[in-house]
Amino acid sequence: MSELVVVGFDGTEEADRVLLKLASLKKEYLVDLEDAVVVVRDENGKVHLKQSVNLTAIGASSGFLSGGLWGGLVGLLFLNPLAGFAIGGAIGAGTGALAGSLTDFGIDDDFIKSLGETIPNGSSALFVLIRKVQPEKVLAELEGLRGRVIKTSLSPEQEAQLQKALSGGTEQPAAAPAA
Repeated sequence: MSELVVVGFDGTEEADRVLLKLASLKKEYLVDLEDAVVVVRDENGKVHLKQSVNLTAIGASSGFLSGGLWGGLVGLLFLNPLAGFAIGGAIGAGTGALAGSLTDFGIDDDFIKSLGETIPNGSSALFVLIRKVQPEKVLAELEGLRGRVIKTSLSPEQEAQLQKALSGGTEQPAAAPAA
């Protein structure tokens, strides 16, 4: 079962840096992320989402390949496989991109937007859905990042350990998000 962790940061770039750190830990097989989203609330209060998985691009590329294959096969019937490949690829890419843009993956976008509205202006938050983790090694890598736990599905003990690591070893209470 996956665990949701939402961590807020004071600056607009910190969540991106932590996501890059988690990506490097993923390459070392210390954490397996199902989904990750960076939310930035600019100085004007506008919320921006940065999805880690671009489903539109994935849908377009897989649609292009399958559409091109089927188009090429149909084109063989009409003695023009290149035209069939081109037309099938274009149609497949369009339908794949449309399907990808309509698909919601991992963390619910409405939940992300509603919680993103609660973080202070000029700050960021990192939403991660974690499949598996080596907690001791990952917490050691996250030590002192100066974040605050906003929401988790972790046990109270695990949440306290995470907050302690993020605050540099001095435990702070999890701050309520500013409205």
